[in-house]
Amino acid sequence: MKILLIAGGWSSEREVSLRGARSVAETLRGLGHDVQLYDLLHGFDALIDVARQQDFAFINLHGAPGEDGLVQAMLEQAHCPYQGSGPAGSFLALHKAAAKQIFCAAGLPTADWEFLPVPPASDWQPRMPFPLFVKSNTGGSSLHLGRATNREQLDALLSEIFSAGQEALLEPELRGREVTCGVLGTTALPPLLIEPIAGDFFDYESKYAAGGAREICPAPIGPELTALIQDMALKAHQALGLSGYSRADFILGEDNSLTLLEVNTLPGMTGTSLVPQEAAAAGLDFGQLLEHLIELGLARHKK
Repeated sequence: MKILLIAGGWSSEREVSLRGARSVAETLRGLGHDVQLYDLLHGFDALIDVARQQDFAFINLHGAPGEDGLVQAMLEQAHCPYQGSGPAGSFLALHKAAAKQIFCAAGLPTADWEFLPVPPASDWQPRMPFPLFVKSNTGGSSLHLGRATNREQLDALLSEIFSAGQEALLEPELRGREVTCGVLGTTALPPLLIEPIAGDFFDYESKYAAGGAREICPAPIGPELTALIQDMALKAHQALGLSGYSRADFILGEDNSLTLLEVNTLPGMTGTSLVPQEAAAAGLDFGQLLEHLIELGLARHKK
């Protein structure tokens, strides 16, 4: 099969995307596919024409464009099938403040939030008490994420986000451990427990530095809690109108309460990324996972 592997782009997560794409390309070629690695940074203007010549597109982008649904919409114009969710679900999941409204409507527990699309007025005060987590509203890979215990730290984090041309989201600090749960097709995968080593929370260093975090899969949390997390991951996936696969991130409180943080529609794709680890625990190696995502994408395209 001729596969266009779309990666790179121009978001702050460009290098993460390219690293994962090399792993995907090697695996797909090992399975006999003809893979063209396509850096969107240099090929955006020709994407539709190039996609028309392919059997399938595998999107390995992080941030926008890619997770915002733009590339998916362009591929649909080219009548080129691809893995994962369509344009609408992709954008709703990427926009954290919009996704939170959908989670609330679906009865899913999510943290309180304050959305700041532009720098606030000089007399503005946050409506939630410190400490606060400050993050980019549409960013990922834990870039532009920080914890503020006072106004000075908050202003510094907001300045960094707005200087990067992004929107900001504030959330209260939630005590607990991070658990993630992937969805593949219509089935939730075994949850994975994350224990940061390099910091107090799962930031960029914890994600990508060697030894930055312990990732335990299946999560040692008992069958009832496992089933509840899987059910919530599926409900979040369905509420956003997603397809193919996704990964939901939760905070597991000390009292075993669950808070849904966000859903990722293009999760990391190396052999050791979170969703591939969860798929391995369910009996699928990396190559089988990629093949299944392609099958799901082809089936969605036929509909």
